[in-house]
Amino acid sequence: MDVTFAALKEKGETALIPFLTVGDPDPQTTVDVIIELEAAGANILELGVPYSDPLADGPVIQRASQRALTHRVTIDTCLHVAKQARERGSQLPFVLFTYYNPILQYGLDRFFEALQHHDISGMIIPDLPIEESEEMRARSREAGVSLVPLVAPTSHERIASILNGAQGFVYCVSSLGVTGERTSFHSNVEQFIKSVQASTDLPVAVGFGISSHEQVKQFSAFCDGVVVGSAIVRQIESQIPLLTDPARKADGLQQIHQFVAELKGTH
Repeated sequence: MDVTFAALKEKGETALIPFLTVGDPDPQTTVDVIIELEAAGANILELGVPYSDPLADGPVIQRASQRALTHRVTIDTCLHVAKQARERGSQLPFVLFTYYNPILQYGLDRFFEALQHHDISGMIIPDLPIEESEEMRARSREAGVSLVPLVAPTSHERIASILNGAQGFVYCVSSLGVTGERTSFHSNVEQFIKSVQASTDLPVAVGFGISSHEQVKQFSAFCDGVVVGSAIVRQIESQIPLLTDPARKADGLQQIHQFVAELKGTH
């Protein structure tokens, strides 16, 4: 992941970081979608572990989680999907996006061994407060798997403690509330992101609500990475009739490819 950000910076480019919910509409299709996202210009990929009570997620990702959970998708499923994508040639850095409870149920020792074994570069745990994260931070450093911190516009007085010992990149939340596509963002979002950049040498990415090429371009002017989640998950949702029909699956995948290429500006 560090190499990816450094190479993009050298070219004056910004990382496009899609998020998808693993197992939506089914695990095998997720592998196919990963290959399409990479071909369309994605640079880093967030693999969302479906969860029954996703506190930070809006309705689009909640629905995706519900669909994925009908296939009993677990952390192991997500890691197997990552492995299958690697076997098909994917070289994207993978970041596992999961709530803390599935990790706790999985067991910390087993969890970090599995991340290393499956070539996972980092993880994001949106419901793990900084005050309770020391063990995860220490273990992630030891395992060489980045624990990516989330910083919200309300975090000004806590930025220093959140960024202390941070790894991988910093994920700045562009707007308050849950995930979902937006037409406008927190009024001081650029100032907020620049204050974060002044406090760290790590790449700074922004997400929550970004859904169009214009918005990707807007944030690319001053960020190292742009995360697009709900808009891609919604695109996958809209293509489910094609994705679940073997005769038309390629068409559905092409629609997703086109959408991501347009976000990136490479279409």
